[in-house]
Amino acid sequence: MRFAGNVIWFVLGGWYTALIWLLGAAVFAISIVGIPLTIAALQMARLSAWPFGKDVVHIRELDGKGLSATTAVTGTVGFIVNVIWACTFGIVLFFAYLLAGVLCCLTLIGIPFGLQSFKLAGISLWPVGRRVVPAELADLARSENARTKLAKYRGASA
Repeated sequence: MRFAGNVIWFVLGGWYTALIWLLGAAVFAISIVGIPLTIAALQMARLSAWPFGKDVVHIRELDGKGLSATTAVTGTVGFIVNVIWACTFGIVLFFAYLLAGVLCCLTLIGIPFGLQSFKLAGISLWPVGRRVVPAELADLARSENARTKLAKYRGASA
């Protein structure tokens, strides 16, 4: 199903939104400050072209690093770059995905495509600090983080 969904998605417009991501990556690659955004936009372009079977997770869900001086600085830089992205290409992609999602959800067959569009709409505003991974890895990372947080709560209350 993933392969068929990805092929249908790509043919019916995934290539177009991937090109917008690539255009944004090219624009931000010109400056040194835009390099983190370029990397994120390239990953999101790949996801935008072939979204089925993939998910997006925050980098801290994958690496398990807590708050430190390094993560605070990278998080602040990422925040600033995300704001710049959201005010430029992010808003365009958001509305493109939102419109595509609504149109896809008008038919029963289009609902899975609409759900992918809505997922991509949310990601399109804030891509820096996110990683595209297989859906199984995303589920595993989230369950491991939940297990760790639960262990902390149980340890704190005991």
